[in-house]
Amino acid sequence: MTEKYELDERAQLLLRQLINSYTRDAQPVGSKNLAQMSGLDLSSATIRNIMAKLEEMGLVDSPHTSAGRIPTEAGYRFYIDSLLEVGDLTRSAQKAISKSFSSDKTSSDLIHSATDILSRVTHLAGIVSLTHTAPAEVRHLEFMKLSERRILVILVINKDDVHNKVIHVDREYSEIELHRAAQTLCHYLIGRSFESARRILLEELAELRSDVNTIMETVLKAMDEVCSLNAHEDLITSGESNLLEYAELSDINKLRNLFNVFNEKTDLLKLLDGCTSANGVEIFIGSESGYAVLRDCSVVGAPYQVNGEIVGVLGVIGPTRIAYEQVIPVVDVTAKLLTSALNSQK
Repeated sequence: MTEKYELDERAQLLLRQLINSYTRDAQPVGSKNLAQMSGLDLSSATIRNIMAKLEEMGLVDSPHTSAGRIPTEAGYRFYIDSLLEVGDLTRSAQKAISKSFSSDKTSSDLIHSATDILSRVTHLAGIVSLTHTAPAEVRHLEFMKLSERRILVILVINKDDVHNKVIHVDREYSEIELHRAAQTLCHYLIGRSFESARRILLEELAELRSDVNTIMETVLKAMDEVCSLNAHEDLITSGESNLLEYAELSDINKLRNLFNVFNEKTDLLKLLDGCTSANGVEIFIGSESGYAVLRDCSVVGAPYQVNGEIVGVLGVIGPTRIAYEQVIPVVDVTAKLLTSALNSQK
């Protein structure tokens, strides 16, 4: 819950100007600069007094021995909840985001596109979670002979997720043998979840004693990789290297810990799960995330839906001084366009 702060118009304006300046330059803001930026007919002494009161309230802080001040987490939270004026997307940003969700893309392509466009437009790290990933179901399977011991396996998982996998076999198979192997596999796999079909087929392979057992076992291993990836790719990230551009995150230990969060994924998934009940965009500033490694970061996320059900959350991660008025509409529009694109698929 946001604490109640009683700020008059002058204090609100100065806090807004301070945050805008710090977002842009990452430098503490002094009273003299604030006086120039605000356009208020106030002396530096008066502004210092207002800044001192804001500091007493915990909305700004004086780092080290600097005469300038920077916003605190509480300051950012008050700014977002009470002072922020969210801007409209630029025409170029609208065009870039819309173009990412073309109708010829698969569901997997659309989700990866959302991650990429978030990082490119915001210059932050883009993240997309799949909160309720459907179990992998094989819809189509086909073999294509490439050479004596190389075979292309074409798989369609779920509705339209196409995977091509080259397998290496221990001998040459005829077209008839490949056809028979495909028929046998399809009998067990098509229309079932991969996990349940796999269990049944592995139990019966020993009894089949077929000449194509070896190829079917090889195909099952390849499909296991594909379907496991499909089922467990529950967090997709893009643009982590963008975070190197921010001085406050450039400490090697901070970066190492932050990139570990991206690699391990568990903490991010839990955090994004907190956005699934949000009505629109949710923002976690610093320690609000509940994770010490993210104390210098903000996470801006929004859920996306399929058939009225929330299936994941997308958003960005960056330093706490991100331009919220620009980032929020990017996340909001991207979530809405991804929802529309996923629901428009046949």
